[in-house]
Amino acid sequence: MILKKEFTFDAAHNLVRYHGKCERLHGHTYRMSVSVKGTPDSEGMIVDFLEVKRIVNEEIVSKFDHAYLNDIFEQPSAENIARFVFERLDPLIRGDGYALHEVELWESPSSSVVFGRDDI
Repeated sequence: MILKKEFTFDAAHNLVRYHGKCERLHGHTYRMSVSVKGTPDSEGMIVDFLEVKRIVNEEIVSKFDHAYLNDIFEQPSAENIARFVFERLDPLIRGDGYALHEVELWESPSSSVVFGRDDI
């Protein structure tokens, strides 16, 4: 079974190794989904939504919201951001019977990238 929790944050970036309009400074309202795969425990839950929310807000959203992502990443593409988020959360969102499964990051309502356990 897979549990999902969604988040949003606003951030600016420019893609310095890309030749096109995204090489100029611009911003996005990012939408991010964090998926946890596991088996429900004796309380009927894979993991408490509030625990996932706390971890993601502390480790990711608080650092990325209203930030200039180039201060964090050399090339802040959606692909690089999703990979970073997965690698940062992977050791923190795991327990008996569950583990982080994948991170999906939308740069726009119709464009997203997914980084999951199979991509490690």
